[in-house]
Amino acid sequence: MRSANKGSLEEDWFFQALMECYLPLLNVLETSTKKKEQNPKLTISLSPTLLSLLDDQDLKKRFPEWIEIRLEVLRTNSKAQNPAGESLEIHIQNQLNNWQKCNGDLINRFDRLEKTNVIDLLTCAATHGYLPLLRENPETIIGQLKTAIREHYRFFGKKPKGIWLPECAYYEGLDKLMSECELRYSVLDGHGLLHAHPRPRYGVYAPICTKNGVAFFARDSDSTLPVWSAKEGYPGNPSYREFHRDIGWDMSSEELQKLGINQPRPIGVKLHKVTGNKPLKEKAIYEPQLAIEQIKKDAHNYLAGRREQLITINKQTNFNPLLIAPFDAELFGHWWFEGPIFIDELFKQASQHEIEFTTLKDVLTAKPNIQLTSPCPSSWGQGGFHKYWLNETNYWVVNEWSKAGKAMVECCSNGITTQFELRVLQQAARELLLAQSSDWSFILRAGTTTELAKERIYRHINRFWKLIEALNSKTPLEDSYLEKLETEDCIFPLIHANDWNKY
Repeated sequence: MRSANKGSLEEDWFFQALMECYLPLLNVLETSTKKKEQNPKLTISLSPTLLSLLDDQDLKKRFPEWIEIRLEVLRTNSKAQNPAGESLEIHIQNQLNNWQKCNGDLINRFDRLEKTNVIDLLTCAATHGYLPLLRENPETIIGQLKTAIREHYRFFGKKPKGIWLPECAYYEGLDKLMSECELRYSVLDGHGLLHAHPRPRYGVYAPICTKNGVAFFARDSDSTLPVWSAKEGYPGNPSYREFHRDIGWDMSSEELQKLGINQPRPIGVKLHKVTGNKPLKEKAIYEPQLAIEQIKKDAHNYLAGRREQLITINKQTNFNPLLIAPFDAELFGHWWFEGPIFIDELFKQASQHEIEFTTLKDVLTAKPNIQLTSPCPSSWGQGGFHKYWLNETNYWVVNEWSKAGKAMVECCSNGITTQFELRVLQQAARELLLAQSSDWSFILRAGTTTELAKERIYRHINRFWKLIEALNSKTPLEDSYLEKLETEDCIFPLIHANDWNKY
């Protein structure tokens, strides 16, 4: 989400992700690549919206100042005068140096890593739309997919072959649309393959292929649970940094206002550790060295567990299994501060456990024999299907998407006559895409910042209808109003209204 307002909550979210996740992750991959004894491999989805933020020149200019403010807090706030504060100051300064070294061009660094076969870059639906809930108007799904492909091509000079389906959400027939858009592989939740028809011989441990020529891999729960679960996995270890205890909640309104922040909220400066099952106010101060020692043990434990799992499956099936462990990228560094170090340790220790990393593209390039079968409708949400994005808190959004999607298809299919009308229709497409983000539904269900989610949905939907009604009624639309929307919602410069033509 982009906001033109300096110091906005959305800007904070993005900058924290940059500082805690993407910069450290790039550093880990680039450093590991230089070491002959390591063979780092990752499949990463860079969504079109993330790429737009990474490329935004205003945000690039503001990020160093945002970092400097956090450094100033660490240097001057009395609660930060301890080993936790000193260590965090060094870490943040390293990320600033990391940023300045490449002039903020993270996209080029990802591109270089893909060209050296370290990572496999996937796209995502344009605005992370929950595709099964858009299926009433297939053209809106094509719009999500083709817009994403154009953005990926704009930044990397080639069309993506793989896609991260938002929320791993799949429905019957989606593979046909993917194939028509030349998208050839993706990842589903485990039961998407376990309940496929016919059932795959090797379950979640090998990819399958549909009759439309799209390959699907499955998430392995044994490989993912130890890493993502705070209750049952590593991130909940008492030695690791506590995500929810942020110094921003401890600062006075006057102190925050000096930083340009108008209300209490997290600022990305966290100095406490998980400690245990205690209230946030009783959390102990973070001990960096203790956390580093623990992360080495957890990486060893994880790799040992995967080796045992692989050997057991091989003995039972006489087959070399593939373990797929997908996560939200921001788990590593943002939600779980030690996450990038964990990945670094996996690369360092893998050879000791005779574990090899690979990418989805490399697996398919090896031309394995893949079973032909049809995946089961599924997602990686609660219950495994669509309930988290379709329930009493957010069901009303689906009707808004449906009405707007139908109107968009009709307008695009009827054709336009002037360049100005084309601009109006293209901006309507942007507003529709922005309203379709599944993140809004997720926020409404989770009960966090719900007013923000509602405001954004209605903002984009209302703008969409104003643009469509101007086209349908042939009433003049002020050029200044269109320019305002094109400035505020300036995403996807290569958008094609033809993508919403009647399917």
